[in-house]
Amino acid sequence: MDKLSPQQRHNNMAAIRSKDTKPELIVRKGLWRRGFRYRLNHKRLPGHPDLVLRKYRTCIFVNGCFWHGHHVTIASDDSEVQNSPCCKIPHTNRQFWLAKISRNQHRDIDEQQQLARMGWHCITVWECELKPKLREQTLDSLAYTLNHIFLQNHEFRYAEEVLLPNGMDVAAERKERN
Repeated sequence: MDKLSPQQRHNNMAAIRSKDTKPELIVRKGLWRRGFRYRLNHKRLPGHPDLVLRKYRTCIFVNGCFWHGHHVTIASDDSEVQNSPCCKIPHTNRQFWLAKISRNQHRDIDEQQQLARMGWHCITVWECELKPKLREQTLDSLAYTLNHIFLQNHEFRYAEEVLLPNGMDVAAERKERN
């Protein structure tokens, strides 16, 4: 049984925002401090990613653990649900929440696959990874990943001497792959 009246529950749910959430602001400030520049909620990309870093061809989604079912396993017939420490499905109106979270999970996968087909990298940052004890580690890991993506996309060329059939040396560029 719900402890709140329907009107109180409605007011609580209506107050939840989809943009400029606290976890999103933490990621934005952390990336800005580390020198990364981004655009917010790009309308032309599938899923309207929270942050878009064009230089890195990377989209970052900052997901709330509850709304996107972090580490929640839902059986296909909704008979069995495995909750996680950071996300517990409510017992009131359970079928509604199971359907909603399942739809969100499937939509997230579809949108990230569309972005990957378009040549974008996708990174998901979860709300539980931004708790004070893990925050700096998560942001450092995010910065490391973005720098790694940049280096992969912009492989450096180096000169190598090539001997032509007529015996003349020529400097040629060769692309090295790891």
